[in-house]
Amino acid sequence: MSSDFEAYEQDFGTLTAEVTNKIGKIPKLSGEEKTQLVLNVDKQLEEVRELLEQMDLEVREIPIQSRAMYNSRLKSYKQEVEKLEKDFKRSRIAYSDEVRNELLGDDASSSENQLIKLREERAHLLDNTEKLERSSRRLEAGYQIAVETEQVGQEILSNLNSDREKIQRARERLRETDANLGKSSRILTGMLRRIIQNRVLVFILGAIILLTIILAIYFNLRGH
Repeated sequence: MSSDFEAYEQDFGTLTAEVTNKIGKIPKLSGEEKTQLVLNVDKQLEEVRELLEQMDLEVREIPIQSRAMYNSRLKSYKQEVEKLEKDFKRSRIAYSDEVRNELLGDDASSSENQLIKLREERAHLLDNTEKLERSSRRLEAGYQIAVETEQVGQEILSNLNSDREKIQRARERLRETDANLGKSSRILTGMLRRIIQNRVLVFILGAIILLTIILAIYFNLRGH
Protein backbone atom coordinates (compact mmCIF):
# COMPACT_ATOMS: atom_id res chain seq x y z
CA MET A 1 0.00 0.00 0.00
CA SER A 2 2.83 2.44 0.85
CA SER A 3 4.28 2.01 -2.67
CA ASP A 4 0.96 3.16 -4.16
CA PHE A 5 0.97 6.15 -1.81
CA GLU A 6 4.48 7.11 -2.90
CA ALA A 7 3.50 6.82 -6.57
CA TYR A 8 0.62 9.24 -5.93
CA GLU A 9 3.11 11.52 -4.15
CA GLN A 10 5.28 11.70 -7.28
CA ASP A 11 2.27 12.54 -9.46
CA PHE A 12 1.20 15.13 -6.88
CA GLY A 13 4.63 16.81 -6.92
CA THR A 14 4.76 16.99 -10.71
CA LEU A 15 1.22 18.32 -11.05
CA THR A 16 1.49 20.94 -8.30
CA ALA A 17 4.75 22.24 -9.83
CA GLU A 18 2.96 22.73 -13.16
CA VAL A 19 0.02 24.44 -11.45
CA THR A 20 2.32 26.78 -9.51
CA ASN A 21 4.10 27.79 -12.71
CA LYS A 22 0.84 28.48 -14.55
CA ILE A 23 -0.66 30.45 -11.66
CA GLY A 24 2.30 32.80 -11.85
CA LYS A 25 1.56 33.43 -15.55
CA ILE A 26 -2.17 34.21 -15.20
CA PRO A 27 -1.86 37.88 -14.06
CA LYS A 28 0.35 38.60 -17.07
CA LEU A 29 -2.36 37.53 -19.54
CA SER A 30 -5.74 38.92 -20.59
CA GLY A 31 -8.71 38.04 -22.73
CA GLU A 32 -9.17 34.59 -24.21
CA GLU A 33 -5.62 33.54 -23.47
CA LYS A 34 -6.11 34.20 -19.76
CA THR A 35 -9.50 32.43 -19.78
CA GLN A 36 -8.02 29.31 -21.35
CA LEU A 37 -5.15 29.20 -18.87
CA VAL A 38 -7.56 29.68 -15.95
CA LEU A 39 -9.69 26.76 -17.19
CA ASN A 40 -6.59 24.64 -17.60
CA VAL A 41 -5.38 25.39 -14.06
CA ASP A 42 -8.86 24.75 -12.67
CA LYS A 43 -8.87 21.32 -14.34
CA GLN A 44 -5.42 20.49 -12.99
CA LEU A 45 -6.43 21.54 -9.48
CA GLU A 46 -9.33 19.12 -9.73
CA GLU A 47 -6.85 16.39 -10.66
CA VAL A 48 -4.73 17.39 -7.64
CA ARG A 49 -7.79 17.06 -5.37
CA GLU A 50 -8.49 13.61 -6.83
CA LEU A 51 -4.90 12.59 -6.07
CA LEU A 52 -5.39 13.74 -2.47
CA GLU A 53 -8.53 11.59 -2.24
CA GLN A 54 -6.61 8.59 -3.57
CA MET A 55 -3.81 9.16 -1.05
CA ASP A 56 -6.39 9.49 1.71
CA LEU A 57 -7.88 6.12 0.75
CA GLU A 58 -4.42 4.54 0.67
CA VAL A 59 -3.61 5.89 4.15
CA ARG A 60 -6.78 4.28 5.55
CA GLU A 61 -5.57 0.90 4.29
CA ILE A 62 -2.15 1.25 5.99
CA PRO A 63 -1.79 -0.53 9.39
CA ILE A 64 -2.53 1.73 12.36
CA GLN A 65 1.01 1.55 13.76
CA SER A 66 2.41 3.05 10.51
CA ARG A 67 -0.47 5.37 9.69
CA ALA A 68 0.65 8.46 11.69
CA MET A 69 3.63 9.23 9.42
CA TYR A 70 1.51 9.07 6.25
CA ASN A 71 -1.26 11.13 7.84
CA SER A 72 1.30 13.86 8.59
CA ARG A 73 2.51 13.88 4.99
CA LEU A 74 -1.04 13.93 3.68
CA LYS A 75 -1.88 16.87 5.95
CA SER A 76 1.04 18.89 4.57
CA TYR A 77 -0.10 18.13 1.01
CA LYS A 78 -3.61 19.33 1.81
CA GLN A 79 -2.20 22.56 3.22
CA GLU A 80 -0.13 22.99 0.05
CA VAL A 81 -3.26 22.56 -2.09
CA GLU A 82 -5.14 25.11 0.04
CA LYS A 83 -2.36 27.63 -0.60
CA LEU A 84 -2.43 26.88 -4.33
CA GLU A 85 -6.18 27.42 -4.44
CA LYS A 86 -5.82 30.77 -2.66
CA ASP A 87 -3.04 31.84 -5.04
CA PHE A 88 -5.17 30.75 -7.97
CA LYS A 89 -8.16 32.82 -6.81
CA ARG A 90 -5.98 35.88 -6.35
CA SER A 91 -4.33 35.42 -9.74
CA ARG A 92 -7.73 35.38 -11.48
CA ILE A 93 -8.49 38.92 -10.38
CA ALA A 94 -4.93 40.22 -10.54
CA TYR A 95 -3.28 41.99 -13.49
CA SER A 96 0.30 42.94 -14.12
CA ASP A 97 0.99 46.69 -14.60
CA GLU A 98 1.48 46.17 -18.32
CA VAL A 99 -1.84 44.36 -18.81
CA ARG A 100 -3.72 46.83 -16.60
CA ASN A 101 -2.46 49.82 -18.56
CA GLU A 102 -3.37 48.09 -21.80
CA LEU A 103 -6.89 47.41 -20.58
CA LEU A 104 -7.47 50.87 -19.09
CA GLY A 105 -6.09 52.97 -21.94
CA ASP A 106 -6.38 56.76 -21.62
CA ASP A 107 -8.98 56.71 -18.88
CA ALA A 108 -6.56 55.03 -16.55
CA SER A 109 -7.22 57.03 -13.39
CA SER A 110 -11.01 56.56 -13.00
CA SER A 111 -10.95 53.05 -14.40
CA GLU A 112 -8.18 52.07 -12.05
CA ASN A 113 -10.24 53.24 -9.09
CA GLN A 114 -13.15 51.15 -10.32
CA LEU A 115 -10.84 48.22 -10.80
CA ILE A 116 -9.50 48.59 -7.24
CA LYS A 117 -13.05 48.69 -5.88
CA LEU A 118 -13.97 45.63 -7.93
CA ARG A 119 -10.93 43.79 -6.68
CA GLU A 120 -11.83 44.63 -3.08
CA GLU A 121 -15.35 43.29 -3.60
CA ARG A 122 -13.99 40.15 -5.19
CA ALA A 123 -11.48 39.74 -2.39
CA HIS A 124 -14.33 40.00 0.12
CA LEU A 125 -16.27 37.33 -1.78
CA LEU A 126 -13.17 35.14 -1.88
CA ASP A 127 -12.74 35.52 1.89
CA ASN A 128 -16.32 34.38 2.44
CA THR A 129 -15.79 31.48 0.06
CA GLU A 130 -12.61 30.47 1.87
CA LYS A 131 -14.44 30.55 5.21
CA LEU A 132 -17.09 28.22 3.82
CA GLU A 133 -14.40 25.94 2.44
CA ARG A 134 -12.58 25.87 5.79
CA SER A 135 -15.82 24.94 7.52
CA SER A 136 -16.37 22.21 4.94
CA ARG A 137 -12.84 20.89 5.45
CA ARG A 138 -13.33 20.85 9.22
CA LEU A 139 -16.52 18.84 8.77
CA GLU A 140 -14.71 16.46 6.45
CA ALA A 141 -11.84 16.10 8.93
CA GLY A 142 -14.35 15.40 11.69
CA TYR A 143 -16.00 12.78 9.51
CA GLN A 144 -12.64 11.13 8.79
CA ILE A 145 -11.81 11.04 12.49
CA ALA A 146 -15.20 9.45 13.18
CA VAL A 147 -14.59 6.85 10.47
CA GLU A 148 -11.12 6.05 11.82
CA THR A 149 -12.50 5.84 15.36
CA GLU A 150 -15.18 3.45 14.15
CA GLN A 151 -12.54 1.31 12.43
CA VAL A 152 -10.44 1.19 15.60
CA GLY A 153 -13.55 0.28 17.60
CA GLN A 154 -14.38 -2.52 15.18
CA GLU A 155 -10.83 -3.86 15.42
CA ILE A 156 -10.99 -3.78 19.23
CA LEU A 157 -14.36 -5.58 19.20
CA SER A 158 -12.95 -8.15 16.79
CA ASN A 159 -9.96 -8.71 19.09
CA LEU A 160 -12.25 -9.00 22.12
CA ASN A 161 -14.43 -11.57 20.31
CA SER A 162 -11.32 -13.52 19.35
CA ASP A 163 -10.06 -13.44 22.96
CA ARG A 164 -13.46 -14.53 24.25
CA GLU A 165 -13.49 -17.50 21.86
CA LYS A 166 -9.99 -18.47 23.01
CA ILE A 167 -11.09 -18.30 26.67
CA GLN A 168 -14.17 -20.41 25.93
CA ARG A 169 -12.04 -23.01 24.13
CA ALA A 170 -9.60 -23.04 27.07
CA ARG A 171 -12.51 -23.58 29.50
CA GLU A 172 -13.82 -26.45 27.38
CA ARG A 173 -10.36 -28.04 27.37
CA LEU A 174 -10.20 -27.65 31.16
CA ARG A 175 -13.61 -29.34 31.53
CA GLU A 176 -12.46 -32.18 29.30
CA THR A 177 -9.23 -32.46 31.30
CA ASP A 178 -11.20 -32.55 34.58
CA ALA A 179 -13.48 -35.23 33.18
CA ASN A 180 -10.49 -37.27 32.01
CA LEU A 181 -8.79 -36.86 35.39
CA GLY A 182 -11.94 -38.00 37.16
CA LYS A 183 -12.21 -41.05 34.91
CA SER A 184 -8.52 -41.84 35.41
CA SER A 185 -8.94 -41.47 39.18
CA ARG A 186 -11.84 -43.94 39.19
CA ILE A 187 -9.82 -46.42 37.11
CA LEU A 188 -6.82 -46.14 39.44
CA THR A 189 -9.05 -46.57 42.49
CA GLY A 190 -10.55 -49.72 40.96
CA MET A 191 -7.09 -51.08 40.15
CA LEU A 192 -5.85 -50.44 43.70
CA ARG A 193 -8.94 -52.14 45.08
CA ARG A 194 -8.33 -55.21 42.92
CA ILE A 195 -4.64 -55.27 43.88
CA ILE A 196 -5.56 -55.19 47.57
CA GLN A 197 -8.16 -57.92 47.06
CA ASN A 198 -5.63 -60.09 45.22
CA ARG A 199 -3.05 -59.62 47.97
CA VAL A 200 -5.60 -60.59 50.63
CA LEU A 201 -6.53 -63.71 48.67
CA VAL A 202 -2.86 -64.61 48.24
CA PHE A 203 -2.31 -64.13 51.98
CA ILE A 204 -5.34 -66.30 52.85
CA LEU A 205 -4.28 -69.02 50.39
CA GLY A 206 -0.74 -68.92 51.79
CA ALA A 207 -2.09 -69.20 55.32
CA ILE A 208 -4.30 -72.15 54.36
CA ILE A 209 -1.41 -73.93 52.61
CA LEU A 210 0.89 -73.32 55.57
CA LEU A 211 -1.75 -74.58 58.01
CA THR A 212 -2.32 -77.65 55.90
CA ILE A 213 1.42 -78.41 55.87
CA ILE A 214 1.64 -77.95 59.64
CA LEU A 215 -1.36 -80.23 60.23
CA ALA A 216 0.02 -82.84 57.89
CA ILE A 217 3.37 -82.84 59.71
CA TYR A 218 1.61 -82.93 63.09
CA PHE A 219 -0.60 -85.92 62.25
CA ASN A 220 2.32 -87.67 60.59
CA LEU A 221 4.46 -87.32 63.73
CA ARG A 222 1.58 -88.35 65.96
CA GLY A 223 1.02 -91.53 63.94
CA HIS A 224 4.54 -92.64 64.61
